[in-house]
Amino acid sequence: MALRQRVFRSHIQTNQQFSISDVVMLLIIITILAIGMEAALSSPEIISGPDIRLNLTALPLYSLLSIGRMFFAYVLSLIFSIVYGYAAAQSKTTERWLLPLLDILQSVPILSFLPVVLLSLTAILPQRIAIELAAIILIFTSQTWNLTFSFYQSMTTLPNELREAAAIFRFSRWLRFRIVELPFAALGLIWNSVMSWAGGWFFLMAAEIFTLGNRDFRLPGLGSYLSTAANKGDTSALIYGILSLVAIIILLDQLVWQPLLAWAERFKVSQVEEEHPTTSWFLNGLRRSGFAYWLREHFFSPLFRRIDQRLNQQPHYIASLETENTAKPSALRYIFLSILMLGIGYGIVQAIDLIASLSPDDWLNIAIGALATFIRVTIAVTIALIWTIPVGVIIGTKPRIAAILQPIVQIVASIPATALFPILLLGLIDLPTGPNIAAILLMLLGTQWYLLFNVIAGASAIPQDLQYTTDIMGLHGWRRWRTLILPALFPYIITGLITSSGGAWNASIVAEYTHFGGQTSKVVGLGAVITESTEVGNYPLLLASTLTMIILVVIINRIVWRRLYRLAEEQYRLDQ
Repeated sequence: MALRQRVFRSHIQTNQQFSISDVVMLLIIITILAIGMEAALSSPEIISGPDIRLNLTALPLYSLLSIGRMFFAYVLSLIFSIVYGYAAAQSKTTERWLLPLLDILQSVPILSFLPVVLLSLTAILPQRIAIELAAIILIFTSQTWNLTFSFYQSMTTLPNELREAAAIFRFSRWLRFRIVELPFAALGLIWNSVMSWAGGWFFLMAAEIFTLGNRDFRLPGLGSYLSTAANKGDTSALIYGILSLVAIIILLDQLVWQPLLAWAERFKVSQVEEEHPTTSWFLNGLRRSGFAYWLREHFFSPLFRRIDQRLNQQPHYIASLETENTAKPSALRYIFLSILMLGIGYGIVQAIDLIASLSPDDWLNIAIGALATFIRVTIAVTIALIWTIPVGVIIGTKPRIAAILQPIVQIVASIPATALFPILLLGLIDLPTGPNIAAILLMLLGTQWYLLFNVIAGASAIPQDLQYTTDIMGLHGWRRWRTLILPALFPYIITGLITSSGGAWNASIVAEYTHFGGQTSKVVGLGAVITESTEVGNYPLLLASTLTMIILVVIINRIVWRRLYRLAEEQYRLDQ
């Protein structure tokens, strides 16, 4: 097995350019947002949630409620990511439609989902259930995109020898997925799961307490506790909330993530055994546990056997696909396309009607804000790129150092920067450019972990035999980085950059406009326009600023990141 590195060709394939699928998916998202915000203008008043208590006795219950929301959102994110990423990687046809949609979805700010999600749910469900589901869906939007990109990247960079082995053994589609594809993607999924939980904690405060115009929504939870403490300037309650969050993060690290990372060591693609594999005291205890053994033998093993028997059927999808491709379009397809086009037309009319009410000054503020946010995103991503690559490689390739740094990194990454931001802002507010520096730091704190965890996953996945080969060849220092490490990391770095760039744009909505102690800190930026328009219920401005952010992120993804991603998929992969 060798890592093939080809010369970078300046020629860009046609499938990397903008296509009709980009336009259609963008129009669909515009339609959904426009209809949702139009409904928000005419929706009835909704009573606010319960008051948030700041005493210590409320923290245990609030913590459990927040963990429950995070867990349900994560399960939903994991299922979505595997299904979506698998579908996008199976054929160029599905990829052509699903990847543009994924680019657009990850660029929609979390606050712009609020009118669509919340008001749609309150129309069909009781208020408390609707708000709970809305919070879970909003947390889901902060957790799922990096998982989806990670799984898609694993499917598209699967080594050819693994594909050939699955073909030789005549694996069904299910067995190929369970035995070959999912194990190969496991390490990246686990590291990105850690990041997804960190992203969920980051936006928990926005998901559990928020306003839509004169409507105030609150859910009891750790996020609303921290947000209320920050708004009231109660430093003691804020510290207690952060300490509770740190305790939860440490428990999750020791009882969930460390055992999963140690368990995933078996799935590394390598021809030699690791010298210092990742270990977990909790996983070792489970392996010695009689009760865990009984559960595995009498519950999980029979369950997986039944699933295999049910799904392990040799697929006959090739002939059906050929038949489908040669068949003439049915009347049902024409009806569906007609309805879709009518819906898109209606949404475009609604969007134009809303946006037409904006003044030239509004558009000027959006343009200036977009430029300011773009500069902050560029600075934050550049700083993240500089430090995460060397640190990620050390953690991913030096087990003894990783034993110390890895838990620290996971804990620090999971502490939501939004909880620390008021304290950070107090220290910078008196400086000439203090609020701008604070905004960049908050964006950096919220997005650098996407890149770091992908680098760690990539470094951990470098086969041990390739490392031995470079040692034998005497490749050290920069020559080792240029020949082995950077080519091996390239797909993971691009995946991290895609998600961290999108995350930085999304983080701008809390970085550029925030409340602390009854005061508002605001800097010029597109995120500030979105947050402020959400608070005051200015839905035309919210729609226009949201569409501006979506279009900017999609353009950046298609011109920069998607081309680099295609390069990573085709030229930097583990193959024979």
